[in-house]
Amino acid sequence: MSTAALTRPGAVLADLLPAATATRARVRDAALVAGGAVLTGVAAQIALPIPGSPVPVTGQTFAALLVGTALGARRGLASLALYAAVGLAGVPWFAEGKSGPGGATFGYVLGMLLASVVVGALARRGGDRGVLRTAGTMAAGLAVIYGVGVPYLALSTGISFGQALAVGMVPFLIGDALKAALAMGALPTAWKLAGRRG
Repeated sequence: MSTAALTRPGAVLADLLPAATATRARVRDAALVAGGAVLTGVAAQIALPIPGSPVPVTGQTFAALLVGTALGARRGLASLALYAAVGLAGVPWFAEGKSGPGGATFGYVLGMLLASVVVGALARRGGDRGVLRTAGTMAAGLAVIYGVGVPYLALSTGISFGQALAVGMVPFLIGDALKAALAMGALPTAWKLAGRRG
């Protein structure tokens, strides 16, 4: 694969995986979608409770943003939709081994669905190819997750929006900055490594 192919507009990391035929491309995409759902489910089990908050710190958000960025909007959405559907069906792979509908934190799962589309679309425009671009892409994804998760938390628990911000966003900002820093290193590095192999 040439370096020009790697840098073509509209490519995401998943597009670098070969698929010689349309059938193989569909199989590849199905495997990527399922793998992204499993990665998100496993990462959700890395959970640390925060005193005074119904929302734990998890690896789920980081995984969901990586899945959306690496797979692109369409496959990322499919992957997070599969993750949500399987959890709703009863598989205990939401944060802290929870499953099923409802719960104060389900809004964050819904936010991750939308965030995967946003970060995937930004990645198709090169939003994961440099440190500053990746930072902006991750910040946009986090804003979407909080934009859905915090109001849902307020509505589901009956607390005010200000209280929901205090317990459902503020305690996580430092951790989110660290996760964004990891992505800022990992994603541009993956592109550089792919370019060297091409």
